Amino acid sequence: MALNKIIIIGVIAAAVIIGVGSAIFFTNGNNSGNTNPASSITATNPAGTSTLSAVTLSETGSTLLYPLFNLWVPAYTAASPNVHITTAGTGSGTGISQASTGTVQIGASDAYMLDSQMSQTPDMLNIPLAISAQQINYNVPEIPASTHLNLSGPVLAGIYNGSITYWDDPQIKDINQAVANLLPHKVIIPIHRSDGSGDTFIFTQYLTKSTPSWSNAIGFGTTVNWPSVSSSQAALGNGGMVQASAQNKYSIAYIGVSFFDDAEKAGLGYAFLQNKDGNFVDITKDNINSAASALVSQTPTDERISLVYAPGPNSYPIINYEYAIVKKTQSNPDTATALSTFLNWALDPNNGNSPQFLDKVHFIPLPPSIVQLSKAQIAQIQ
Repeated sequence: MALNKIIIIGVIAAAVIIGVGSAIFFTNGNNSGNTNPASSITATNPAGTSTLSAVTLSETGSTLLYPLFNLWVPAYTAASPNVHITTAGTGSGTGISQASTGTVQIGASDAYMLDSQMSQTPDMLNIPLAISAQQINYNVPEIPASTHLNLSGPVLAGIYNGSITYWDDPQIKDINQAVANLLPHKVIIPIHRSDGSGDTFIFTQYLTKSTPSWSNAIGFGTTVNWPSVSSSQAALGNGGMVQASAQNKYSIAYIGVSFFDDAEKAGLGYAFLQNKDGNFVDITKDNINSAASALVSQTPTDERISLVYAPGPNSYPIINYEYAIVKKTQSNPDTATALSTFLNWALDPNNGNSPQFLDKVHFIPLPPSIVQLSKAQIAQIQ
């Protein structure tokens, strides 16, 4: 993935409120693969950066967060030419690793660091910047675009462990009675990420929390030992997942929601997922908010928590915090100031957490209580 080197600014954060409403979430989005955002996106003039020496911040990691960073960064060119940032979509695993070693200042990740990782690098902060979700896409030409298949954790676990191999399997037909006669006797092609991926982390958390057999045999992580399935394929990044699924009829893939528009343009369908209460739910703003509302109060001060498989009749089951993984101790005071200011800008509802940015990647802002926790973590950077 090529690096985009561009000028940035920062601003102090303010409280952010989760949006609510009954409208379907995904409207008026633009192509998440486009790294040249519209010139109408602007940023408020920053405070605290004009006196800095020249500073370069490097970001790498999550391909789910990558489109958002490529909307954020150009907005900073209105001010503070002495602060620069580079961005790269390399996968959450790389983001965590390179932030931990100090190779980059910001490791973008859909996954929080596990206890085992924190014990090895205790100087790390896991700072939520927004809330996102994951869709399950499929390429089944026989299913009309206006129809959404129902899929559950146990069925997806069966597909990815090889015990469910055809689209007309009785377990799939049983939860799709309205289109059972349309499901073809075609081999399913399960596609998974080849890189260390936060999307793999939250997808396998959904399988782990919903399916005991998957929990016992595979578990979750940014990488897992995928069961041997003869038809399976691996793809690099969210863009690679979209491309691989589009190129392979009868495939299925888990794809970050910032690529919702790309998947739709590629002709892929997406599923309604079974939640913890047993209901099949759409990936709407209301349903994502319902899931977040059920669990955000349990967020600890270090903000490392899974939001996957939240209770509630309308909760969408695969949502997560989008994290900036950073070191508390930076190489010099100017870098620490620039980094802190940028992260606070990202939380500001008038800047990084505003609809002009988040709506384009189908994210929702953090609730005020989580903004305060994130700001408290940012305050530890020095």
